[in-house]
Amino acid sequence: MLNTRVAGRYAKSLIDLSIEQKMLDTVYEDMQYLKRLLNNREFRLMLKSPIVTSDKKQAVLNALTSGRVSDLTAKFNTLLIHKGREMNMPEIIDAFIEQYKAYKKIRVVTLTTATEVSDAMKQSIIDKVRGMGEMDNIELVSVVDPAIIGGFVLQVEGQVLDSSIANELNNISRQFQNNDYIYKVR
Repeated sequence: MLNTRVAGRYAKSLIDLSIEQKMLDTVYEDMQYLKRLLNNREFRLMLKSPIVTSDKKQAVLNALTSGRVSDLTAKFNTLLIHKGREMNMPEIIDAFIEQYKAYKKIRVVTLTTATEVSDAMKQSIIDKVRGMGEMDNIELVSVVDPAIIGGFVLQVEGQVLDSSIANELNNISRQFQNNDYIYKVR
C-alpha cells in the first residue's frame, strides 16, 4: 500500500538527522544504492512479505548493505524493520530523494528523444535551460522513446515543450478530423 504521508515523515526525519550529522550527501548516495537494490523484484517481494520474519529481513538487508552504506543509513534501515515499515522502503527512498533535491535546489529536467543524444547535446540543453531562469543545479534525465519518431520532448518543472514528430502528426490528424482544411478551401 502506498502511504506517502508516512514516507514523507520518515524521509524528513532522515534528512534532518543527516543534515545535523553533516552526512546529507553520504546518505543520499546510500539511498541511490538502496533504490538500485529495490529494482530487484525478489528483494522487494521479500521486504513486503508477511511470511518472512523481521529477523530474516534484517539479515538479508545487512548482508546486501554491509560496508556499502553509512552507519546512519544502516541504523535507519534497522529502525524501519523494527517498526514494521520495511514495506514502505521504496516510497521512503523516493521521498528522501525528492526532499534532498528540494533542499539542494536541484531541478529535474527530462529530455525524451527517439534515439540516444550525445553528451555535448545534453550539455547544450542544460545550458539553454539554465538560461531560462534561476536554475543553477540541473539534473538532466535522458529518456529514449522510439514512439516519438523524431524531435524531442522537454519537461521542466511541470512545463512540457513537445517538438516531436509524433506530436506534429497527431496535430495534423486532428486538423483533418475537424475538417479545418475543407472550410479554408471554400
